[in-house]
Amino acid sequence: MSTQITVLALLTGLLTGALFRFFNVPIPAPPEFPGIMGIVGIYVGYRIIEYFDVGVDLLEVLGL
Repeated sequence: MSTQITVLALLTGLLTGALFRFFNVPIPAPPEFPGIMGIVGIYVGYRIIEYFDVGVDLLEVLGL
């Protein structure tokens, strides 16, 4: 994983969050800890399936 990409992603997220707050727009992410843990769970689940190399190519199944 590239450190540069990670830092740029963090900066993009910080800027986006700041803009949402500046314009008083609710963020499109859960503002409470359980919601954040849900997002972490999605990521971990994705990585587990990737690690075991199982899955279905949905576009292939749909013939696209």
